[in-house]
Amino acid sequence: MNDSPAARLQQLFEVHRLTPTQRRIAHCMVRRAADVPFLSSVELAELAGVSQPSVTRFAVALGFDGYPALRKHLREVAPVEPTTPASANEYQQAVEAEIENLRHLAQLLADPAPIERAGRLLAASRPLLVLGLRAAASQAYGFSYFAAKVHSDVRLLDEGGTMLADRVDAAVRAGATALLCFALPRHPKEVVDALAYAKSAGLTVVTVADSTFAPVAKHSDLLLPAAVGEGLAFDTACSPMLLGRVLLEAMCDNLPEAQARLEEFDGRAAERGLFVE
Repeated sequence: MNDSPAARLQQLFEVHRLTPTQRRIAHCMVRRAADVPFLSSVELAELAGVSQPSVTRFAVALGFDGYPALRKHLREVAPVEPTTPASANEYQQAVEAEIENLRHLAQLLADPAPIERAGRLLAASRPLLVLGLRAAASQAYGFSYFAAKVHSDVRLLDEGGTMLADRVDAAVRAGATALLCFALPRHPKEVVDALAYAKSAGLTVVTVADSTFAPVAKHSDLLLPAAVGEGLAFDTACSPMLLGRVLLEAMCDNLPEAQARLEEFDGRAAERGLFVE
C-alpha cells in the first residue's frame, strides 16, 4: 500500500467531487505534501494562486469545519518524518526528494493494469502522436526517439501554435487512435487546449502528469501520475522520464515485431559504424 504523504492526500481528495478551483488547490497540496500540514490558509492560497476564502471553502467541501481542522487532521494522520539529515545541503535534499518520488512511482506500479492498458492503446495507434510542450518537450522527444525504433509511425508534437491542430487532424486521417501527452508544471494553456482538441477529434488520450489533479486531467482518458522535484530553481523530472520508459516497455510487449525491429536496427548501426564501442 502506498503510504506517502502525497498518496494520503490523493486518497482524501479522490472521494470528493471538486470544482476546478478546488482541484487547483488539491493539485498544489499534493505537490507540496510534505509542507501542507504546516502552511496557513493564506500561504496555501498564495501557492495555489487562489483566494484565501477558496481554501476555506475547499476544507469545508472535504467535510471539515474549516482549514485549521483540515490542517490538524493532516498533522495527525500524515506526520512527515524527515528522510534527509538536517545537515544535508540543498543539492542533497533535491536528490533525496527525487528518490522519494521514485519510491512513490514504484508503489503506484504495484498495480500494472493502467500501464498495461496504456501499452495496448499506444501500440495499436498508427500513427502514434506524442505531445510535450515547453518543460515537457524533452520527455516527449525521449519517448519518441526510442518508440520510433519499434513502432512504425511515431509523430512528435513538441511545438505549439495553430499548426498543432492541423497535425492532429492529419494523424487522425491517417488512422491515429491515441495520443500520449507528457504534461509537467507549469502547465501551458496550449497543452490543455491541444488535449481538448485531440479528444474532440476522437483520439484516446494517455497522459503522464505530475499528479492526478493536474489541469490536464479532465481531458485525459488515462492519467498516469509521476511527481516532479521542486527543490531546485527548476523542477526535476526523473519520475516522469522513468515512467516514459516503463510505457515504452509496455508498448513493446504489445508489438510482436518490436524485437525484430531492434535487431534490424542494431545490424544496420553496426554496418554504418554509428556507435563507438
